[in-house]
Amino acid sequence: LALCLVPFALAACGGGEAPPAAAGAGPDGGTLVIAAPGDADNLLPPLSTTMVGRAVVDLVFDHLAEIGDAMNTFGDAGFTPRLARSWTWAPDSTSIVFHLDPRARWHDGQPVRAGDVRFSLALAKNPKVASPFAQALANVDSATVLDSLDAKVWFHRHTPEEFFDVAYQLWIVPAHVYDTVPPEKLATSELARRPVGSGRFRFVSWQPGSRLEIQADTANFRGRARLDRVIWAISPDNDASFAQVMSGQADLLENATPDQLKAAAGHAGIRPFPWPSLQYAFMGMNFRSAKQRTRPNPFFADLRVRRAISMALDRRAMLHNVFDSLGAIGYGPFPRVLSTADTTLRIPRYDLAHAQALLDSAGWRTGPDSIRRKDGVPFEIRLIAPTSSAFRMSYAVLIQDALRKVGVKVDIDAAPFPVFFAKQTAGDFDAVLAGYSTDPDAAGAVQSWGTKSIIPAGGNYLSYSDPTFDALVDSATASFNAAAARAYAVRAYQTIADDAPAVWLYDVLSVGLINTRFHEAPLRADGWWEHLADWTIPPAARIDRDRIGLGAPKP
Repeated sequence: LALCLVPFALAACGGGEAPPAAAGAGPDGGTLVIAAPGDADNLLPPLSTTMVGRAVVDLVFDHLAEIGDAMNTFGDAGFTPRLARSWTWAPDSTSIVFHLDPRARWHDGQPVRAGDVRFSLALAKNPKVASPFAQALANVDSATVLDSLDAKVWFHRHTPEEFFDVAYQLWIVPAHVYDTVPPEKLATSELARRPVGSGRFRFVSWQPGSRLEIQADTANFRGRARLDRVIWAISPDNDASFAQVMSGQADLLENATPDQLKAAAGHAGIRPFPWPSLQYAFMGMNFRSAKQRTRPNPFFADLRVRRAISMALDRRAMLHNVFDSLGAIGYGPFPRVLSTADTTLRIPRYDLAHAQALLDSAGWRTGPDSIRRKDGVPFEIRLIAPTSSAFRMSYAVLIQDALRKVGVKVDIDAAPFPVFFAKQTAGDFDAVLAGYSTDPDAAGAVQSWGTKSIIPAGGNYLSYSDPTFDALVDSATASFNAAAARAYAVRAYQTIADDAPAVWLYDVLSVGLINTRFHEAPLRADGWWEHLADWTIPPAARIDRDRIGLGAPKP
């Protein structure tokens, strides 16, 4: 989808303002300060789910192999060596031997060994860790150590995405560091705050709610990062982050509102930063009671009610109100950039009269105060939203107003991201304004919507469950025929659309703001930061905070 949708974005998309590629931009050095309206949750690869946390994990840790920019998930085409310098497939494709690079070292100086691969897989799949990503590794059976540099990974069955499953979904961590804490205590341990990895950046410090810093690993076997350091300046909300960029205290804001883009249009030294995204946003309806998780939600257990809520929201008007022309209507648990996306799905359309009729038929009758009641219980729901997202906060108010018109009272429970996220992961809500970043394959939906991923086992915070959906996604990921795989995925999406566990609000067309002194490397849809180690700042454009004298690579 084109991102050239507001006047300020036109110049950059047209190529007139954006800098050339990073190659040849001068010697290493410089500092990138990211204004982040939300902190990391933790810095453990199996557990971190926030945007800041994932970025740090991706930059500090390595995979066995790295997915290409084309985001291919079938076989190993496009994958490039990382900790593994090569790999060998078994004749029956039920196992792969990864040959580790003997130069690879952890940031504490210890060598990366095959035992670390075995430990990392076991840790990520350990139920005591309760990783929300464990389901993505369901087809990966185990890893065995052949020798110090060769690890053999076994699969339950041969599938087209088995290489993707282990190479993309598994970060390798040092066994000698992370086996010092019981798995069930890792999330609350000091290791959750001070990661030790093998990436081109190493962890430096984290002051929760204030600042997080990583620095180039000058001894890295793949070469030091071109920038000296990256700092996340944590602020309470998007407005505060925007102010930091405008004042020069920070260099980059990941997501800017249309009003912020217009306000920055005449500001020298700042340009738009459009980046591809696998994110989508929705209002999810909890299938379990927020007060007593063993019971169904008193409001949303009835399909008629869920469909009525969807029909009561004019998604297109809301989209224009919040994004102007910088958004796209959502159609299901996928961003439309995925190859399996289908924007022709049958989803509940805006129809106020039909919404009211459905609520009537479900037994929710309008009372004298205009609030619906059933068996004496008022239809009053608690909607949680993060104050770190200007977009979702705007949607919260619009949804509150729209549902009032059909007799539903919405209490907005807005909180800083750590508090919001704790409530979301505990299922402590009736409805949630969520933004998900999915994987580049259909199986990504399993982690958020599959039965086996219902909390606390995974990231299905709504406790949605449909065996037909589960089976169709499983068939989609098992098929070696791309057309058949897409057909199964589309049927799965239609199944969840019919179940209406959520109102699909929008796809995120991400446009941020960035200081003009930066030369970016190519941006990847699963994380704009994936090639951050290759960003540069020309020496003539550097400012005081760029000159920390980190030095050249160590021999």
